[in-house]
Amino acid sequence: MKNKTDKIYKDVFVKLIVEIFEKGNNKPLNYKQVSAKLNIDDNEAKEAIRDILSDNSKNGLFVSHDRGKYKLKSLKVYVSGKVDMTADGSAFIVPEDSEDGDIFVAPRKLRQALHGDLVKVHVFERKGGRKKEGEVVEIIQRAKTDFTGTIDISGSFAFFVADDRKMHHDIFIPLDNLNSAKNGEKVLVSILEWPRSAKNPIGIVKNVLGKKGENNTEMNAILADFGFPLNFPQEVEEESKNISTEITTEEIAKRRDFRGTTTFTIDPLDAKDFDDAISFEQLENGNYEIGVHIADVSHYVIPDSPLDKEAFDRGTSVYLVDRVIPMLPERLSNNLCSLRPKEDKLCFSAVFELNDQAQIQNEWFGRTVIHSDRRFTYEEAQEVIENKSGDFAEEILKLNELAYILREKKFKSGAISFESEEVKFHLDENGKPTGVYTKVRKDAHKLIEDFMLLANRRVAEFIGKRGKGKNKPTFVYRFHDVPKPDALASFSQFASRFGHKMNTRTDKETAKSLNALMTKIEGQKEQNILTSLAVRSMAKAIYTTKHTSHYGLAFDYYTHFTSPIRRYPDVMVHRLLQFYLDGGEQVNPEHYEKLCEHSSQMEKKAAEAERASIKYKQAEFLQDQIGVEYTGLISGVTEWGMYVEIEENKCEGMIRLRDINDDFYTLDEKNYAIIGQRKKKVYQLGDEVQIKVKKVDLEKRQIDFTLVS
Repeated sequence: MKNKTDKIYKDVFVKLIVEIFEKGNNKPLNYKQVSAKLNIDDNEAKEAIRDILSDNSKNGLFVSHDRGKYKLKSLKVYVSGKVDMTADGSAFIVPEDSEDGDIFVAPRKLRQALHGDLVKVHVFERKGGRKKEGEVVEIIQRAKTDFTGTIDISGSFAFFVADDRKMHHDIFIPLDNLNSAKNGEKVLVSILEWPRSAKNPIGIVKNVLGKKGENNTEMNAILADFGFPLNFPQEVEEESKNISTEITTEEIAKRRDFRGTTTFTIDPLDAKDFDDAISFEQLENGNYEIGVHIADVSHYVIPDSPLDKEAFDRGTSVYLVDRVIPMLPERLSNNLCSLRPKEDKLCFSAVFELNDQAQIQNEWFGRTVIHSDRRFTYEEAQEVIENKSGDFAEEILKLNELAYILREKKFKSGAISFESEEVKFHLDENGKPTGVYTKVRKDAHKLIEDFMLLANRRVAEFIGKRGKGKNKPTFVYRFHDVPKPDALASFSQFASRFGHKMNTRTDKETAKSLNALMTKIEGQKEQNILTSLAVRSMAKAIYTTKHTSHYGLAFDYYTHFTSPIRRYPDVMVHRLLQFYLDGGEQVNPEHYEKLCEHSSQMEKKAAEAERASIKYKQAEFLQDQIGVEYTGLISGVTEWGMYVEIEENKCEGMIRLRDINDDFYTLDEKNYAIIGQRKKKVYQLGDEVQIKVKKVDLEKRQIDFTLVS
């Protein structure tokens, strides 16, 4: 028994010693140095370490170095990174902290890792210049354990087939875990366990989404697939129901009262949550007091309450083609917090005194109470602007005039104007698309946008310009980095194909050049493609406490203050701003940085869910048009095909290379082109092509086209 125990202790010691060498990049060490790194002072234990190093140098684990030092015979290199699954079941691991390139992992060496998982990989030594290969040794964190798909019940068990094309394993569902799901239904399944010896993971049906192909089922599946809950937890609904609607005289006394000042909202026709209102008053000195009034969500949502935790988890409202999934329960988003007309409402406001040149003479930030006189739709406000008459015409026309000046200043400073066409669908009572149209942004939209930008910028400056170094107060900023030179060079080269020259020598000249390009292509057939490519060449905006600037808007300081009903970062900004207005000095920056990272991730997921819903509706719109011909523009190229956007309705599908029969085509990535190997025919991004709708797969949200010769 003693010998067995000694062997266990020895094996543990060997493992600890190996880790010391691995962590130290196999630097030669003697037994005393190894003991010190293991915090061992006991002489007997030190002798044991010396014996292990000596014995194992004879059997091949260690090799003897000069002067009693040892090192590992072969060093295992470990890298952590995310799994990027391929169609054939193999994967590439994208390292977190290395720029050495991706690591290939064969299917049998993935060890139950799934797409997106954070894993630890043992990297093999490269031989003869081969690409790096590895083997997953640990799954550090699962990217997701919930999947949407179809249930297949047979006899004494069931299997679940995921919609996600990168989920290559069916999930085994014991009949006790079916949760009333019926064969062929679309469901949400959660992985419970995956025994090492099992080929498939074991799961449970979490939600029955409904019959495949039905609008409600498919929209709910998209939400569930991106990790957005379909309902609010009961305790959250209860908390929202118990919030008092009364605005007490004591609460009003703490606030600046704008109820007697002309105030209105301008929002989309179908909006129910009115985040922002504008107040207008001409002062005796001839200047204008403009109030940007934002729903005071932080008054109702208490930190660390169930309501607050749920809002943080969601991060944002999600806007699908046919519905909004709010960040806050309806009682808050459409009622308590919504700045509805003819009702007293609590706000957090940014108030500016502007002169005729839209220069800020004074500004004030704080909590207010307002009473909106009128709710305008964008169309109604636009009518007032164009006809120069109607309700509050004097106020709206002056606001529009000031907005024009603010906009001009912004672009002179180097802001970039991306005006891509926003695709919308006409839907019937069952949610089926009957037509497609593009939404046009006019002066009424831009008026609101410019005053929201002003409030966001000045709030960020108000806090951001305080203190230096460690004394700089922690705040949540909306950061947008400068574009990467190689991405910009690629875009510039492509734009030149359409006859558009760009100057990219400095950031300011790049912005000026991009603006000239965006103005020139407005309404042209290449507008969407060039705008999309330009946006892709830019860095992605994120929330952070570390940086303050926004390249795309040319602001040194920028935040999100104006939409707390639908964005959690805005709630954080309100809380922090009030904390500093009350004389607070500092909060934990690491804590807020983590909140920012989560908010950025949820924003990205919401955008992906929105795109997925558009893809589904595009497929649904074209499913009855098999064989119909259209003119389209090549909007993307890959090694397996080219994407084409139909000019008439902006629906996008793919022409697969295997379906082009006149030659063997390959991808020329550098020139965004597909090239025939024999005849050298070139299909390049932006080329106009005649296509025919070949196939539509609603479940996969895929549209296939073929070329019309």
